[in-house]
Amino acid sequence: MPIYDYYCPQCRRRVSLFYRTFSLAAATTPTCPRCGHQELRRLVSRVAVVRSEEARLEAMTDPALFDGLDEEDPRALARLMRKMSDELGEEMDPEFDEVIDRLESGQSPEEIEKEMPTLAGETAPGEDDFDE
Repeated sequence: MPIYDYYCPQCRRRVSLFYRTFSLAAATTPTCPRCGHQELRRLVSRVAVVRSEEARLEAMTDPALFDGLDEEDPRALARLMRKMSDELGEEMDPEFDEVIDRLESGQSPEEIEKEMPTLAGETAPGEDDFDE
């Protein structure tokens, strides 16, 4: 059951058309569902690839992932962290998102560490290391 993407030059929109079979898609003149125009231009459709957890983890070890990484640029570090988070495909803690947001705003890792000491496993000022 193919879905084809087209561009309609009349209404200037991208439209997706669903066909029950490939032969029906080949035999049918595509028509814009918005304006009825029949001279649509076929586009290359996006493709989604389902990968195993092992494949996602292996992708994170690819040296190309680190190409162009400027260790002195907090924004570059944030992009890398976001890309790795996306590869994991899991929801991250709010603290992780806050660190990335701070890096994207240009704050250095050292400044973040000073302002968020509990991230490094340290106790915040005024907190004790033991329970009474």
